Amino acid sequence: MATSSPGVRSWRTAFLTLRDETLIPPPPSAILALLQNVVLPHPSATLIAAAVQLPPHEVTSDVVLLAGLASAALECPDAAAASVQICHLIHDATCSIRLDINSSCWTTMLNFFEKITKQLLYEADTVNFAGVSTTRVEVISEILEIIRHIYRTYGPKSSLSENTELVGILLCLISCLHTELLTVYHSNFPLSPATDIGVISPKSKSLWEMQTIAYSIVGEALSKLGSSISANLWQCVLEGLRKAMDFLASKNLIVEDYVMSRFYATLLHCLHLILSDPKGSLSCHVAGFVATLQMFFTYGLSSRSFINPTANGSINEENGASNLKSRFVESSKNEQGRYKPPHLRRKETMMQSPKSLSYADSELSKNGFTSSDSDHSDGDGFAKFEDHYRSSKARMAAINCIQAICHADPKSLTSLWTILLPENDVLQPRRSQATLMTCLLFDPISKIRITAASTLASMLDGHTLFFLQVAEYKGSVKCGSFTTLSTSLGHILMQLHKGILYLIQHQTHSGLLASLFKVLLFLISATPYARMPEDLLPNVVGSLRTWIMEDLANKHIGLLGNAFSCLEAALSRTPPSVNVLKILEEDISKDHAHTQQGSSLPHILLQLSEKGRHPSLKLDALQVLKALLHNYPSLVTRMWENISSVVYNLLQTPNTDEFSLDVCSTSWRGESGKAPRPNIEKCTMAGVKLLDECLRAASGFKGTELTDGLQDCRSIDIQILSDFSRRIRVSSAPSYNLDGPVALKCSMEEHPSGSRLWSEVIKKHLPLALSHSSSMVRAASVTCFAGLTLSVFSSFNKENQEFVISSSVSAARNDEVSHVRSAACRAIGVITFFPQVLTCSLVLNEFIRAAEFNTHDPIASVRITASWALANICDSLRHKATTSFSECSSSLNLDPGSVSVLVESALRLTKDGDKIKSNAVRALGNLSRFIQFTDLSSPKFSTPDYTSLNDSPEGINQLLDNDCKTNFGLSSADAWKVSGFRDSDWLERMVQAFVSCVTTGNVKVQWNVCHALGNLFMNDTMKLTNMSWASAVYSILLLLLRDSTNFKIRIHAAVALAVPASRLDYGSSYADVVQSLVHVLESLSSDQASSPSSFKYKGSLEKQVTLTTLHVLGFVTTEDEQVLKDFLIKRASFLEDWFKRLLTSLLETVDEASSSKDTTSEDQEDIHIPSALKKTMVRAAAKSLRDVYASSKMPSIAHRFEKFVDRFSVNP
Repeated sequence: MATSSPGVRSWRTAFLTLRDETLIPPPPSAILALLQNVVLPHPSATLIAAAVQLPPHEVTSDVVLLAGLASAALECPDAAAASVQICHLIHDATCSIRLDINSSCWTTMLNFFEKITKQLLYEADTVNFAGVSTTRVEVISEILEIIRHIYRTYGPKSSLSENTELVGILLCLISCLHTELLTVYHSNFPLSPATDIGVISPKSKSLWEMQTIAYSIVGEALSKLGSSISANLWQCVLEGLRKAMDFLASKNLIVEDYVMSRFYATLLHCLHLILSDPKGSLSCHVAGFVATLQMFFTYGLSSRSFINPTANGSINEENGASNLKSRFVESSKNEQGRYKPPHLRRKETMMQSPKSLSYADSELSKNGFTSSDSDHSDGDGFAKFEDHYRSSKARMAAINCIQAICHADPKSLTSLWTILLPENDVLQPRRSQATLMTCLLFDPISKIRITAASTLASMLDGHTLFFLQVAEYKGSVKCGSFTTLSTSLGHILMQLHKGILYLIQHQTHSGLLASLFKVLLFLISATPYARMPEDLLPNVVGSLRTWIMEDLANKHIGLLGNAFSCLEAALSRTPPSVNVLKILEEDISKDHAHTQQGSSLPHILLQLSEKGRHPSLKLDALQVLKALLHNYPSLVTRMWENISSVVYNLLQTPNTDEFSLDVCSTSWRGESGKAPRPNIEKCTMAGVKLLDECLRAASGFKGTELTDGLQDCRSIDIQILSDFSRRIRVSSAPSYNLDGPVALKCSMEEHPSGSRLWSEVIKKHLPLALSHSSSMVRAASVTCFAGLTLSVFSSFNKENQEFVISSSVSAARNDEVSHVRSAACRAIGVITFFPQVLTCSLVLNEFIRAAEFNTHDPIASVRITASWALANICDSLRHKATTSFSECSSSLNLDPGSVSVLVESALRLTKDGDKIKSNAVRALGNLSRFIQFTDLSSPKFSTPDYTSLNDSPEGINQLLDNDCKTNFGLSSADAWKVSGFRDSDWLERMVQAFVSCVTTGNVKVQWNVCHALGNLFMNDTMKLTNMSWASAVYSILLLLLRDSTNFKIRIHAAVALAVPASRLDYGSSYADVVQSLVHVLESLSSDQASSPSSFKYKGSLEKQVTLTTLHVLGFVTTEDEQVLKDFLIKRASFLEDWFKRLLTSLLETVDEASSSKDTTSEDQEDIHIPSALKKTMVRAAAKSLRDVYASSKMPSIAHRFEKFVDRFSVNP
C-alpha cells in the first residue's frame, strides 16, 4: 500500500534524485538549486504524510541527507529562505516519526544546527531576516523542538564531544532569544517592574517557554558532561547564565506564574550544575549571582503563605515566642497529616492550576522536563500551600546555588554575609530582602528548610572559624548608622543563635532537626563567645539541656546524639564561661538540696551513664562529662562520688555482657541500622578517660610544670635577657582560667584532693582497667599515669609509687598491642622527671630498657612516643648532672651501659622520620651536655666493641643486664661525667648527626639541632678550639640565623652562638660570626615575616640577636685580623647608632620599672638584675670597640665609644 501511494513515490523520487546528483559533491550553489528544484516545490504536508508510511530507518536516512545538503547550501548568501523551509520540513518529520538516530546521523544534524544558528545569530540584519523577527523566532522554536525530540532518545548514548557541541549550539540559540527579549521589554515595559505587572506579555511568553526548553536540554547535557566539561565551555555557560541572571535582576522579572516558574527552575538548575564543579574563578560573578538569587528566597510565597507568627506578621520580645511556637506546632501537625500519594497530589495540582497550559508547558511535562513528584515530602501538605506553579523548585534551586558558591568560593561569599544573613529581627517574616534564615524559619516546604540549614552549615564550616574571630557584639545599632564588619558579624551571630535555638525548641520534623543541630554545632565552633554577650553561651547550654530532657521521652537516638555533640562543643569552648560555671554550680547545689535529683545537667549526664542505659547515650554522656570537667575542673570534687561509681560499674561489666535486653529491645527512633551501636569496650574506655580527666583536674595538672626549671642556667640567662620564653599550653591539661590556680607551685597543700582521688583509683579502678581484656581500656588506663604531677606522686606511699612504675614498665615491655605500649612510653616520659625516679638507678635502667625496646617497633606512632620518652630521660639526666649541688641531686650510680644505650639509640633514631628525628636530636643534645668526651687511648676507658649490638633489642638488653655497679674508682658526683664507652667516637657521630638533621629535617628538627648544639658547646670537657668540625657547625648556625624563614629557628641559632664563653672557642670562625651578626642586625629592620605566626617572634629575635652580638663583640681585641678591623671601621656609623638605641632602651626599661606602683621591692630587684647584666655586656662591647678604633687611628670615633663606656656603668 505504501509503495503505491503518490506521496511515497514523490518522496522517494525526490531523495533518490538528491543522492544521484550528489554522488560527486557539487558546489554550494548547485546544492541550493537542487534543493529548491527537487524537494522544496513539494508541499510540506504531502511529504510528511508520505514519510509516516515509510520505514523509520529510511526516513531517518533521508532527513539526515537533507540536513547535510542544507548545511553545505548555507554557505550561499541567498540560502536563508531555503534553510527556513528545510528546517520546517525536518521539524515536522521529527515530530511525526521517531527517527532512528546514531552517532553519525547526530553529528550531521548538529552540524546543520550549528550553521543555521550562526546564520540566525550573526546575519539577522540581512535582507531575508530584516524585520521578520517572527520568522527567526519560529526557526529557533523548530530547532529546539527537533533537538528535544532527538535528544530524548539519543541523549543517553551521546558522547562527551557531542554534548559539548550541543551545549554550544544551545547557548547561541539562547543568545538569540535573549536579544528578542531585550527588544520586547525595551519597547513595551521600560523601567516597569514585572512584579507590578503581575503577568508576562503574550509576545514574551513564547520566548520564555523556548528558553525553558533550551535550558532544560543544557542541564541534561551538563549532567552528562559532569567533571569532563572543558574550561572554555564552562566559562561560556557561566557568562551566558550571568547575562540571564543580570537581565532578571535589572528588570525585576520575578513573576509568579506557571511559565516563569518553569523557566526559573531550569535556569537555576543549570547554574547549580556549573557552580558545583568550577573550572575557573568565580570571584567576579559571586556578588551578581547572590544579589539575584536572594530575590528567589520567597518566590511564590504570598503573604498568607508564610507561617505567620502573629496576626500582624511580627513578633515582639514578650509574647512573640509563644505565638510563633503555636504556628510552628500547627504547621508541623498539618505537614504530618493524612498521606496523599504523589499521583493524587499531581492530579489535585493540575485541577487547581490554570485550565489552559501552553503547548511548551504540555510538551515539557510530556517529555520529562518537569519537577519530580518527590520534590515535596509526603508531609509537606503540598495542596494546602497552593504551590500551583511549582515555585518551590525555584526556591530550592536558588538555595542550592548559594550552597554551591559557598563550596566553590567561600572567601568571596563571606563579604556578602550581610546580604544572606540577618542582622536583626530574625523571627520576623520578610518578603523583601529575605535571608537564608527567612527560608529556614518561614518556608512551608520542609525540604527547602532542610536545604537552607545545609547551606548555613556550609557557610559556617571551614575558613569561617578564623573569619568570625573578629566578630563583636556591641548592643543595638541605630538603623542606617555605619557599622563595622566586626559589629555586623557580631549581630549576625546573635541572630543565628536566636533563630536556630528557637527552631530546635519548637520544631518536630526529625530531618530538619538533624540539620539544625549540624548548623548549631558549626555555629558554636565559630562564635567567639568572649566577644559576645555573657549570657549567650549559657543560653546555648540551657537550651540544649532543656531539649535533651524533653526528647528523652521520644527516644530518638539519632537526634539525641546530635544534641550531645552540640553540648560537648559548647562546654569545650575556650576560654571557659564564668556564667556557665555559675549555672552548673547552682544546678548541682539545687540537686544536693532536694532529695529528688535529676534536673541539673551533670546529674542528667550521670544518669545516662549508668547501667541499663542505651549504649549510644551512655557513650555520648561520658564524652560530654569529660568535656565539662576539662573546662570546669572545680566541679570534680562535687561529682567524684558518682563518677567513681559509674566507672567502677563499667569496669566490672564483662565484654560479653552487652546492655540489658529490655534496653536493647526497646524501640529507639533514628537507629535504623545506619551505624553500629558502640559496644561495652568503647563505653568503658570513655569511662576511664573521664576518670583520667578527673584525676588531672584534682591534681592541678598543667603539663608544663614537670619541665619548669630544667633549662640550663647558662642558656636560660640569655633567653631571659631577651625576654624570649616558650609558653606552651598542653591540650590535655584542664582549664584553670576560672577556678584553678593561675600559677601552680606543685605544692601538696594546693591540691589535697588529688592524692585522695589517686589513692582511691589505684586501689579500686586501675587494677581492673590495667588487666582489662580490651586494649582500648588498657591504653586509656596507662595514659592516666601521664597526668601525674610531682606533688601528687611525692605524696604517694611506697606501694603506690611502685604500682605506678611497675605498671608503666610492664605495659611498655609486655603488652602485645602497640597503642598500649605507646601510652606506656608516654607515661614513662612523664614519670622520669620525678626525683624519686632519678635517685633510683634500677628504675632508670628499667625505663631506658622499656623506651629503647619500643624504638624498634614497626609502627611509627609507637616509635614517636618511645623516642619522646627517651629524650625526656636524657633531659632528666642532664638536669641531674648539671645541678649536682641542688637539694634533689643525691648520688646516683647509673650504669655506663645505660648511657651507651641512650647514645646509640638516639644516633640510630636520627635516621628515622622527622617526628622521631626531632626527639632523637633533643636526646643527643641533652646527653652531649654532661658526657665527658675523653681520649680513647686511655686504658681506663677502653671497652669491648658493642657495634654488633646497636640495632638488636636483645643486644641492648645484654648491655643493661651487665652488673656495672662500679664507677671506675670515681666518686658518685664524678660518675656523671664518665663516658664509659667510645666517647670520642660519639662526639664525631653526634656532630655528623646534627649536621645531617639540619639539612634533611623539618622546622622542629632544625631548631632542636640549634638547641642541641648550644648544649654541646656548654660541655666543659670539650675544647671547641681543637675541634675540626667547629667551623662547619658555626657556618650552619650562621646560615640558619641569616636565611631561615622561621623566626624561632633564628632565635635558637642566635642563642647557640652566644654560648661559647671565650674568644678561643670561636676559633677561626670568629670574624665570620661577628660580621654575620652585624649584617643580621642591619637587615632585621627590613625583614618580612614569612607568616603571621612568625611575625610575633620578630621582637624576640631582635633582642636575642642584640644580646648575642654584644656577647661576641665583647671578645674583640686589637690583635684580631685586619679583615675584621676593616669591617668594624666600615660599620662604625651603624654601630654607634645601635649603641645609642641600646642606651635609650635600657634607660626606659629602668624608668618604667621604677615608676610602676604595683611593683614590689623584690620584683624591682628581679627586674634590675637582667638590666645590670645587659649594661655589663654593652659596656664590655663598647670598650672592645673603643680599643679597636683607637688602635686604628680613629680618635673621634674612639672618643664617642669612650662615652658609651662611661654611660653604661653597672651602677645607675
